[in-house]
Formats: sequence, C-alpha cells, structure tokens
Amino acid sequence: MLTFFRNFFKSKIGLAITLAFLGVIGFAFASMDVSSSGTFGGVAGGDSVAVVGDRKIGTAELNRAANVALREARQENPNATMQTLLANGGLERILDDLVNRYAIIAWAEENGFRAGDNLVNSEIRQIPAARGASGDFDTATYQQFLRNNSLTDAQVRQQIRTSLFFQQTVLPQVYGAKLPNSLAETYARTFKERRTGSIAALPFAAFAPEGTPTDKVLQKFYTDNRTRFIRPERRTLRYATFDSSALGDSIEPTAEEIAASYEDNAAQYAASETRSFTQLIVPTREGAEAIAARVRGGESFAQAASSAGLRPAELADQSRSAVRSSASAAVADAYFSADEGAVTAPAQGQLGWYVARVTSVERRAARDLASVRDEIADTLREQKRQRGIAELAVSIEDRLADGASLSSVAQELDLELQASRPITASGQVYGTPEPAPEALRGVLEYAFQIDEGEAEIGALPDQRTFVVYEVTDITPSAAAPLSEIKDQVTSAWRADRASKAAEAAADRILKRVEGGATLANALSAEATRLPPAQQVSLSREELARMQNQRVPAAIGLMFAMAEGTVKKLEGPSQQSWFVVDLEDVQLEELAENDPLIAQAQNAIGQAWGSEYAEQLLAAMRAAVGVERNADAIAAVRRQLLGETN
Repeated sequence: MLTFFRNFFKSKIGLAITLAFLGVIGFAFASMDVSSSGTFGGVAGGDSVAVVGDRKIGTAELNRAANVALREARQENPNATMQTLLANGGLERILDDLVNRYAIIAWAEENGFRAGDNLVNSEIRQIPAARGASGDFDTATYQQFLRNNSLTDAQVRQQIRTSLFFQQTVLPQVYGAKLPNSLAETYARTFKERRTGSIAALPFAAFAPEGTPTDKVLQKFYTDNRTRFIRPERRTLRYATFDSSALGDSIEPTAEEIAASYEDNAAQYAASETRSFTQLIVPTREGAEAIAARVRGGESFAQAASSAGLRPAELADQSRSAVRSSASAAVADAYFSADEGAVTAPAQGQLGWYVARVTSVERRAARDLASVRDEIADTLREQKRQRGIAELAVSIEDRLADGASLSSVAQELDLELQASRPITASGQVYGTPEPAPEALRGVLEYAFQIDEGEAEIGALPDQRTFVVYEVTDITPSAAAPLSEIKDQVTSAWRADRASKAAEAAADRILKRVEGGATLANALSAEATRLPPAQQVSLSREELARMQNQRVPAAIGLMFAMAEGTVKKLEGPSQQSWFVVDLEDVQLEELAENDPLIAQAQNAIGQAWGSEYAEQLLAAMRAAVGVERNADAIAAVRRQLLGETN
C-alpha cells in the first residue's frame, strides 16, 4: 500500500493516473482508439478482446499496452523480452489493468461522477512539460511534449479523466483506512511470539543425475523450456560524434562584435564604487539624529543601537543603485557622500529613517576596450559556440526528419562514421561484460525504439557533444538454437532433474513427519545422505532486527505456518528444497499501552486500504459487466510473440 501511495501520482505526463497497487505497467499509455483497419494474427484490429459495459477494448489497444508494458519492464531489467513479459499470465494481467480502467470510467459515469472539459483543461495546464519559458502553459510546448512522447491530445485527456474518476471513486475509500483497536492488539501480540522448530535442507547437488541425457531427452527439455534460453534483442549502430569544432572559425568574434559588446555594456566597464555599511533603520528622524550624535560623540555603533533597543545590520559591497532601489535616492546620496569610517547623515527611506557607518569603500577605475578585449572575446566566443552548436544540432535534426541519410550528414560535416558491435538494451556488448561505446550510452534507450535505418541525433551528457546515429542491424530476441547452447541446456536439464528429485524427497519426508516421525528420523530414512536438520528458535522481534540482512526463505516460512505443521519450500536461486517443521509457538504478554499496537494499527491499516480498493474495483466490474474474447486475446498473444496461426 505504501508503494501504491508513492506511485499514485506518477505517470509519463506527470499526473495521478497509475493504479500502482494493481501493477498497472501498461495502464497509463494505452491508446483509447479501439478501432483499426489493420489486421494481425488472424483477427481484425477492430475486434474486441473485452467489452466493459458498453465500451470495447480493441485488440490494437491490448497490443499497444503490452508493448508499453515491455518498455516499462525494461526500465527495471533492460534485457526483458516479450516472451518473459507474457509468461505466467502476463498478458492477462495487462488486460486486467485495462479492464479496471474502463470499469472505473463506466461506473463513475453511470453513477453521476463528472470530469468535465474545464477540469481536464485545468489539469493539462499543470503539466510541467507543457509550460513555456514564462512558466505558463504554452500550446506549442504542449504539442512538442505530445510529439516527444508519442501521445495524442485525446489520449492525454482520457488519461486525466481516468485519474479524476479514480480520485473521486476509489481513493476516498482507501485513504486513511484504520484497523480497529481490538484487531490491532491481536496483530501486535504476534510481535511478541517466539517460534521453535527445525529446518532441513535438501540440496539439489545430492540428487543430481549422473551421465549425459540422450539427444531425444535433451530436445524435449529444450522445447518445453524455450523461454529459459531467450537471448536478448541486440542492435548494431553506426554513429559519429561532433562538437563545436564542426563550426570552424565561425565562432571567432570579430573586432566589430567586440567593440559593439563593449559599447552595449559600457556601464560594466565604467568607473564604479561599492561600499559596505553598518546600518540602522529608526522610526523617527529625531531618533536617528540622536543615534548619529552619540556615535560621533564616541560611542560605538553597536552601543548606540543597543541603547535605543535596536540591532544594526551589516551590508556588504553595495552600489549606489542598489541602495537607491532598496531604500531611496536620499539614503543613497547620504551613504555615498560620507567618508570611509564616518557616520552618515540621517535620510528618509522606504522603511523609516536610515543612518549608517561607512565601514569600507572600494573604487574601481574605468577599463578601456584594450584592457578587456580578451575577456569580451572569450564571452562572445562561448555565446557563439553555444548558439552555433545548438543551431547546427537543430538543423541536422530537421534534415534527418526530412529524410537525409546519416552518410550525407557525416560527409557534409567531415565526420568519421563508426560501427558498434551488437549491443543489448542493458548497455553491454552482446556476449561480453564490455560496456557499449560511451558516445552511445545516452541514446541507447531510444535506439531500441526506432526502426532500422532511421537516422537520429542525440546529445551526450556534457551537452557540448552530439551524436548522430542509426540502427544498421536488429537481431530480435529469440531462443538460442539448441546446437549452440547444448552444454547450457544439459546443465539446466540436470538441475531440473535434481530439483524434481529433491522435491520428491521433500514430499516423502513431509509424509513421514505428518505420520508422527521426527524430522531427524524422516531425513535418515532417505537413501540419499542429507545434512542434518537445524534447530531454530526465534522471536518476531529478533526476526525484525534481521530485516537489514537477508532473512532466509525457510525462516520466513516458519513464521507463516500454524503450530504443529510441516511444510516444504523451494529455496532461492534453485539450489535446494527445505522442509520446515514448526514445533511450538509461545506468546508473551502485551502491555496495554505498548507502542507495538499503534505500529500494527498503522501498518495493517494500509494493507486494508488496498483490500478495500480491490473489492471496490471488483464490485465496479460486476456492476458494469465484463465479457472477454478468448480467441482475440490468443491472437494478440501470437502476434506479440511473432507466432503464426
């Protein structure tokens, strides 16, 4: 639930649209256009994978949502593939997310909730990426934002409407969910419990088969487990980098430009004077004159101020114009006519009567053009460099968008084109630990979204160097041929057989313990020699202190079991099976005002909020009605996986 509240206000457009507690990875970006004239997978793009109320979810929309989900998954795992995404019901989860969104909209509209155009417009105006240089909403900037993110105005508006309906219907039901005190005490008591039992490990290595599998056995294992041997997509890029050196001598300022800059900034090079002061602001003229008189009579400025109940302020490096702006012209004249170390004549300003001691005076003589020529030249050169490289980058971007080839751009700028080795989305050279060329690291994410032969331009992190590039070859993600990975598949087969044998042994041990044998005796009855069971006695408080470490999975299971039961568990990294025997659970007394009660009330209350939301969404789906088209869903799956009918 904490993750839900953290992620609720995140999305591609920076608005609250993501139903994080449902794992909505493709939810916010799927198009609302449910019709398409194209066909794929034997099903027309306009066919429906589901109908929610009277609204249809088209096959094209589910297809796009799955591709967006893959991009989201690659942010966590750059080597994620469509095969791994759709394994274990991934496509069904993506469709469930779409169904939930449509259900919220349909139910909200049927029950009188509103998200009108004016409210949607106001939300669009709050999108940071839609604001111009002034900080206000700018239509051109908004349109650029849509293009950069491959969105339409209609899609953004529909996403915002969904968010607004969610805030009106679901969020009020989950926010601030509170656990009753009686239940909070029950949960809090569990922190005081101590569990005693024993854990037996059944390592796979003890059950690994000997010998080599036949080709037939290995082929069947490979066919049944192809997704375990998926190679990531890799791309070969051709690229060249350029910086301001491509501008040649055009960034060198001329004598006329230097002279013009000097004239435009004459005030900067004219003689100047800055002063530092110890200042007091007094309500009345008489009070200011009295303080000035006392200082002139020998008291320190601080003493004179203290006797009047005031505290002086220090002002450093003030120009006449700065004092005039902050106080008044009269104060500036008084401050800049007094000698260094003297007390100024009281003068009226914006906040009262000002009097000060001049603590220092710094005068700078005027500088002629000859003395600042190099300084001005450096400034103009940098300005022209920044402007020139930006204009060159925009020009190249426009030319590439109009169809210019990478070769022609490189030839025009006299750039040397380089070719990378095959690179994965994780930023590594395929098959090696070597990273991708530094010039490509900042553009790899986008390079894995464009088509082959589509030239693009990007900026390197230093924002002074640019790279022009194109994808010259794409090797799709696919299972490696068995002939190339036979040793790897053999090792996987051996580990799989060992796992199954270890699991079978765990089942036999479970049966013996459930029949009355001790775990130690049940282990010794196995033909395979196994490590002895380990005795464990831990309290939940001790377990909580282990959270900074990695809590073993078997111990975690022991704290989720009922007293007197025995269970099995496959260990992490597929190295062993565990048999856990929970022998005893003891509860300590809980004080009436124990802080654990409040902690439990808060933590469990958050989980209740998620449960409320899931129940409300289920009720919405039931109220509006949901029908699914299994054939259309299967067709989308085949198309996403590149399978033929």
